Amino acid sequence: MELLGSPLRTPYTQPRSTPTKFLPPIPTASSLQNRFPPSPLPNSFSSPWMPRVTKPTLGPAPRSSQRLTPREALPPISHQTALSTRYTPGDWYRSNLTNYKRSETARHTAECLTADSSRLIQDKYQQTRKTQAESTKNLGQRVNDIMFWKSELRCEHDKMMEETNALTGMKERLERALANTEAPLQVTQECLLLREKRMGIDLVCDDVEKQLFVELDIIRSCQDRMRRHLEQAEAQLASNRLAQHDVERDLANKQAAHRIDEQCQQLRNTSTGISYFRGVERVDATISVPESWANFTDKNILRSQSERAASAKLRDSIENLLVLTDKQMQHQFNCVNLAFTQRIAEMADAKRKIQAQLSKTLQEMFHLERSIEAIQKAIRDKGFPLKVAQTRLDKRICRPKMELCRDPAQLRLVSEVCEINETIQSLQQRLRDSEDVLQRLAHNKSALEHELVVKSTSLFIDQEKCLAMRKTFPSTGRLLGYV
Repeated sequence: MELLGSPLRTPYTQPRSTPTKFLPPIPTASSLQNRFPPSPLPNSFSSPWMPRVTKPTLGPAPRSSQRLTPREALPPISHQTALSTRYTPGDWYRSNLTNYKRSETARHTAECLTADSSRLIQDKYQQTRKTQAESTKNLGQRVNDIMFWKSELRCEHDKMMEETNALTGMKERLERALANTEAPLQVTQECLLLREKRMGIDLVCDDVEKQLFVELDIIRSCQDRMRRHLEQAEAQLASNRLAQHDVERDLANKQAAHRIDEQCQQLRNTSTGISYFRGVERVDATISVPESWANFTDKNILRSQSERAASAKLRDSIENLLVLTDKQMQHQFNCVNLAFTQRIAEMADAKRKIQAQLSKTLQEMFHLERSIEAIQKAIRDKGFPLKVAQTRLDKRICRPKMELCRDPAQLRLVSEVCEINETIQSLQQRLRDSEDVLQRLAHNKSALEHELVVKSTSLFIDQEKCLAMRKTFPSTGRLLGYV
C-alpha cells in the first residue's frame, strides 16, 4: 500500500525507447549528386524524414535574380528526377501510423500526468493540512505545558514571597530582642561595678555576685546565639532572594514564551502578518529539549522549595531561641533578685546585731566609766585616812626616848598605813584594769561603728542601687522581639 502523498509510478516516467524507423533508407547526397545536379530547396519544403542535401557554395546572386518569383527561381526539374525523390504509398501510410501512435502516446502520457498531478495536489493538500493541524496541536500542547509550569512557578513565587516576608519579620524581631538584651546586660555590669564599692569584709564573693556572673554569662551567650542566628537569617534571605530571582526570571521567560506560542497557535492561513522567511527552517536557535526544559524549571522550583524549607526551619529555630532566651534570662533574673533579697536580709540582720552590740558596748562603757570614776573617787578618798595615819605615825616619832614604845597604837597605825596603801594599790590596779577594759570597749565600739557603716553601705548598694535598677528588667514581649 502506498503512503499518502507519495508519487505513483506511471508509464510516462519510464525511459522511452527510440522509435523504430518505418521509412526506407534515403540515398546519400553523393549518390544523388552523381545522378542529378544540385538544386537548392527552400526550408519550407524540407521534412524530418527527407534527406539533407548538401548545398553548394554560391556567390552573390545578381540583382536581376533577386526580383524573380519562386516559380521563376526554381531550377527546372526533369521527370526522371521527380520520380526518384518521392516515397511509396506504404511509406506514406506507415508515416501516418507513426504520427498517430506518437500522438496517442503523448496524449496518454499527458492524461496520466494530469490525473497524477491532480492526485498529487490532493494528497499534498491533505498532507499539508494534517501537518499544519499536528503543528497547531503540538503548539497547543506546548502552551498547556507552559501554562502548567507558569502556574507552578507563580504558586512557588507567591509562597517564596510569603516565606521571605515571614523570615524578614522574624529577623526584625530577633534584632529587637538583641537590642533589648543590652539593658539587662548593662544593669548586670552596673550591679557588679557598684558591688565593687563595698568596703571591708563585705567585699566578699557571695551568692549574689556568683549569680550576677552567671547572669552575665547567660546574657552574653544569648547575644552570641542571637548574632549567629541573625547572620544565618541574612544569609538565608540572600539565598531566598536568589531563588526567588531565578523563579521570577523563569516565570518571565515562560510568560514571553506563552505569549509567542499562543500567537503561533492562533495563526491561520487567512491570518494577517504572515509572510515568507526564506531559510528560517535551517536556523537552529534552540538550546534545550523538552526534558532539559522541564528539568530546568523543576530544578528552579525544587531549589526554591529547598530554600523555603530551610527558611522555615531557621524561623522555627529563631522562635525557639527567643523563647529559650526569655526563659533563661527571666529565670536567672529571678535567681539574682532572690539572692539579692536573701543577702539584703542577711545584711539587715547583721546590721541589727551590730547595732545591738554597739548599744550594749556603749552601755557597758558608760557603766565602766562610772566605775572608773568611783574607783578614782575611792582612791582619792583613801588619801585623807592615809594622811591621818601617816601624820600620826610621824608625830609619834617625835616622842621622847622611852616613850617611843611599840604599843598597840603604834602597831595599829603601821598596819593601818599598810592596809590603806594596799587598798590604794588594789584600787589603782582595778583602775588600770578598768581603763584597759574601757579602751578595749572603745576599740570595739569603733570597730562596731565601722562595721555598721560598712553594712549600711553594702545594704544601700544592694537595696537602694542594685535592686532598684533591676526593677526595670525587660518584659517577656520585649525579650521575644514583639516590642
